[in-house]
Amino acid sequence: MITDKENAPHYFWGEKCDNWVLADTDGLSVKYESMPYGTKEKLHYHLNAQQYFFILKGSATFYIEDQKVVLSQQQGLLINPGMKHFIANETDQKLDFLVISQPSTNNDRIIINDNEQ
Repeated sequence: MITDKENAPHYFWGEKCDNWVLADTDGLSVKYESMPYGTKEKLHYHLNAQQYFFILKGSATFYIEDQKVVLSQQQGLLINPGMKHFIANETDQKLDFLVISQPSTNNDRIIINDNEQ
């Protein structure tokens, strides 16, 4: 089955952030996400899942452990299980990206603190 933003299940997270679930099995999750400017997620980690983020539009700031990493459009980043991280849109533009998780992050998200805006 062909999936896209028009027919994929959608939900909101954080403050006005969008998520379209393109694929979701126990072993793999592929999501298209969009973050308005000035938004961020909660600091967290995953016990089992590794995640690959690929920036489609805009610029993303990742806080991973004690490092700040900025990705531009058409760049990607792998985050291994157990790494404390969160993504933020610290620009004045919308941020669109893919997040691919293996296995799925369903029931595998440990929140460290509530830094979400």
